[in-house]
Amino acid sequence: MLVQNAQMATQPGSARHAGTYGSNTAPYVQLIAEDFSTLSGADVADIAHFMCVLHGRHPGVIDHAATKTVDDAAREWLIQATDGFAAERAFLTKLTVAAGPISGVSLDDHSNTAVHDQRKALEMLSQSDRSGCAIGAAIALVADWHFIRNILERIALRVGVEARASILPSVDKTSVLNSRLAETPALERALNFGAEQLLNQHRGLWQLLEARRNMRLSR
Repeated sequence: MLVQNAQMATQPGSARHAGTYGSNTAPYVQLIAEDFSTLSGADVADIAHFMCVLHGRHPGVIDHAATKTVDDAAREWLIQATDGFAAERAFLTKLTVAAGPISGVSLDDHSNTAVHDQRKALEMLSQSDRSGCAIGAAIALVADWHFIRNILERIALRVGVEARASILPSVDKTSVLNSRLAETPALERALNFGAEQLLNQHRGLWQLLEARRNMRLSR
């Protein structure tokens, strides 16, 4: 994952944002990368469940972006990304079922509400009328998902779910698209804004997941 992070940091636009500010920079993700065996069954269930809450519903970020983007350069990428993330949603659902239900970590546990709010924020972002914002979020999602996928595959191995290869666009293909779309400073700013906002939500989710784990450990 660290090699992949270094490669992404050299990419332009939203892919670079994913390498610099995405999931791979979250302390909890770094802990998981160092020693996945430290995760309990409850930790694994949390990751699968809340990732599914955030991205397991259709239509999602990429689907909304497809309705907001008319650029011919993005059409082929969006078709592949839409199909690819449909497969990822099915994978998430299988993981969530196999990992089992989550449990509350306190009497006033509002984790589900918090992640539902995150999902609403992403829905608003991906339906923005600001040109470039929605596709920027979609590009960042695909780029960051390559990090997240590493963890999901390890969860799949733990819970006995087959992890078929992702059919999402590659990081290189995604970076090329970002460069082609950033034709003007205004469009580049919109692309970057969409990417930054999505990655903020991802980092927030990992912080929530780490906090839930720490609360269980402190009991």
